[in-house]
Amino acid sequence: MTKRVSEKKETKASIEKKSIANELKNNGSNNSLLSKEEFVKALRLMILARSIDNKAMNLLKQGKSFFHIAGSGHEGVQVAIGMQINPQVDWLFPYYRDMALSLSVGMTPTDFFLACFAKASDPACGGRQLPCHWGMKRTSNFPTQSSPTGTQFLQAVGTALASVRNGIKNISYVSSGEGTTSQGEFHEAVNWASREKLPVLFHIQNNKYAISVPVWQQSGGEGNSIAEMMKGYGNLLRLKIDGTDFIQSYQAAKEAIDYIKNGNGPVLIESDVVRLLSHSSSDDQKKYRVDSEIQDDIKRDPIKKLSEKLISENILTMEEIEELKNSVADEIDKSVDYAFAQASPEASTADKYVFDESGLSKTFDYEKSEPTGKSIVMVDAINHALHEELEENPKIYIFGEDIADGKGGVFTATKGLSTKFGRERVFNSPLAEASIMGVATGMALAGLRPVVEIQFGDYIWPAFMQMKDELATFRYRSNNEWFTPLVTRVAVGGYIHGGLYHSQNIESIFAHVPGIYIAYPSNAADAKGLLKTAMRLNDPVLFCEHKGLYRQSYAMSPEPDNEYLIPFGKAKIVKEGKDLTVVSYGASMWDSVFAAKKLADEGYSIEVIDLRTIIPLDEETIFNSVKKTNKVVIIHEDTLTGGFGAEIAARISDSCFQYLDAPIKRIAAKDAHIPYAPVLEYAVLPSREVIYQGIKDLLKY
Repeated sequence: MTKRVSEKKETKASIEKKSIANELKNNGSNNSLLSKEEFVKALRLMILARSIDNKAMNLLKQGKSFFHIAGSGHEGVQVAIGMQINPQVDWLFPYYRDMALSLSVGMTPTDFFLACFAKASDPACGGRQLPCHWGMKRTSNFPTQSSPTGTQFLQAVGTALASVRNGIKNISYVSSGEGTTSQGEFHEAVNWASREKLPVLFHIQNNKYAISVPVWQQSGGEGNSIAEMMKGYGNLLRLKIDGTDFIQSYQAAKEAIDYIKNGNGPVLIESDVVRLLSHSSSDDQKKYRVDSEIQDDIKRDPIKKLSEKLISENILTMEEIEELKNSVADEIDKSVDYAFAQASPEASTADKYVFDESGLSKTFDYEKSEPTGKSIVMVDAINHALHEELEENPKIYIFGEDIADGKGGVFTATKGLSTKFGRERVFNSPLAEASIMGVATGMALAGLRPVVEIQFGDYIWPAFMQMKDELATFRYRSNNEWFTPLVTRVAVGGYIHGGLYHSQNIESIFAHVPGIYIAYPSNAADAKGLLKTAMRLNDPVLFCEHKGLYRQSYAMSPEPDNEYLIPFGKAKIVKEGKDLTVVSYGASMWDSVFAAKKLADEGYSIEVIDLRTIIPLDEETIFNSVKKTNKVVIIHEDTLTGGFGAEIAARISDSCFQYLDAPIKRIAAKDAHIPYAPVLEYAVLPSREVIYQGIKDLLKY
């Protein structure tokens, strides 16, 4: 029985079950639920999905594929919803069991088997992902899906927010099993969508098992219900339905979509479905489920139920249904034969599309003028860059914690922006870093250019899953069909007596994530030029801002004009020299400059290189300098072990070993957390004296 719960009315009403015969009396009129042809289409889609499941498992046993995850038992509600969704208008973020839904919105059996056999022409990913990671090319709003459970919810919210900001009337569909609702990002997504009345259709397909863990060990909702668990959201319509009943599911989906499109807010449908096969081809549910339970599920088979209904209502005969099955079998056999014969990906393409390869960045006019404006501090240069790009590009949206006026950010980097550009474009986010990143990723998929602020690098880790597994992978995993131009500004670094949780450097960890550029400016002009470039690129950028340099006098510089751009991957020789090379960035670069000046008084000539960007790394400038000076010290504020300096040292060793007259030296923080007391902080972080002495020791080698 469908249950509708309204928090405002505190009532439960049911959607009346109508006979198919009654629905067909006015065939073709506005009063009919579905025509006979549409019921036949629905049944065929359900049979098609089931048959693909069976075929895929047989192919796996034959050694022709490697993995499959079935949706058998979920087909009824998926087709009911899919038939009412337009992938050219609505956004889709399904999960791995949504085979029938994907077929309903345009995926073909051939598409599936191209993925099954990991062929180059697989439209979802070109053979880069496991099968059952649905997606279609950018002609539809169906981005290629990923494996982590629950990350898609926030992206759906992001696309819905983009639709609202752009004045587009559509919905964002997102689904998962009941187990995934244990993830915090699911709750964050429902909170954001409900608070802002966003057009999101949350579909929870409750088959009672998250692999082997039953729902009663997952959900704290009344009766282990997900819909009951989500009580309290005033704008959220919650429907609990029998997802094995196609008619009831179709009616519920229609009500949900009408509710959303009338601007009332999001809807959560909890579908009571059955899992007729094991979790995946790597699982055996007989190890943890009793046979009687499995047999009870088989009795609720949605295909069986709809077929019997159509026959009892004299809509179809058994013979016609058999003809449908035969037609499906023929289509699948042809699709398998065609897909299997297609070409596999070329090995030479394995590392393509980690970043944009369109050549866009080469079209920018870099450093076309010298900064000649009034000397400003770094935080103001960042503020001005944001202001200018907001004015230049209406697709840019800025949000994060406390970034709107009157606060204007904890370091005032966004001061005045919401006043000038309005709370639609510059706004406060919930206090949830994963939400910030996931929603921004969705907005980027929808064609906007979000710039988000994470207050401190120490608190970016709740967003790490979104950044590493989602944001960074979209271009690669979709074979260049989808991309996410998103800038993440984050305050990093110590020397401010911030203690363990306001002093961290994060660049070395993110440098290990393919698909994210990393900028780390050391002065006002570079900060402005790099940030403006970041906001124009078609790739994600992590923009590290050392808070100890925000208002530091020696990090001031004349302000560049509003067209001043600095290329990523171009280091700067801050001080020329011939006796030794220092490679550094951020606050440590300045300490290196001061040490070099002191050593100059002692007769030494030190060359200091400011990397400016970590990814991409300017190897050419580094190698040329090392070949000239024959000695090199790499200095950074992050810990010694695993710090990015180790990567630089390894590359120098590979390419410049024959030019070295001394070992490559690294100066960095101790392998410890950063304490609060100044005397302890200075003992952990690389001090000016330590840097000076370290350089001098290598000079004497």
